[in-house]
Amino acid sequence: MTYWLCITNRANWKVIKEKNVWGVPRRHRNTIAKVKLGDKLVIYLKQERENKEVLEPRIVGIFEVISEPYEDSSRIFKAHMPNETYPLRVKIKPAKLGEIDFKPLIPKLKFITNKKRWSGHLMGKSMRQIPEEDYKLIESLL
Repeated sequence: MTYWLCITNRANWKVIKEKNVWGVPRRHRNTIAKVKLGDKLVIYLKQERENKEVLEPRIVGIFEVISEPYEDSSRIFKAHMPNETYPLRVKIKPAKLGEIDFKPLIPKLKFITNKKRWSGHLMGKSMRQIPEEDYKLIESLL
């Protein structure tokens, strides 16, 4: 089993919860191709600004992958670039839902080697593999 940190925004988190699907842009084809049945996806909401309020990064749930990767270009996700539909997808089911602040986890997470510039470990990615140790820590706190 592989554990993945899946990076998304609040608008797409609603879609993930309602439709039980995770999707990525075509440029992340090689990453999602490694996802297998039974893998666990940890959903990470990145920091966003809403009006003048800063919404801090959070972990909001863990999902289990219940399908092989497939392609579907229907427009359900809010994309950063025009005409991007996040067509490479997997079906998922909730394993554990809840919310925890991400920043207090940084000192404890093994996959974040640069604790000062931690966001660099997530930049430009829609998902990344994390060690089982990190997954178990997150799961225990949710």
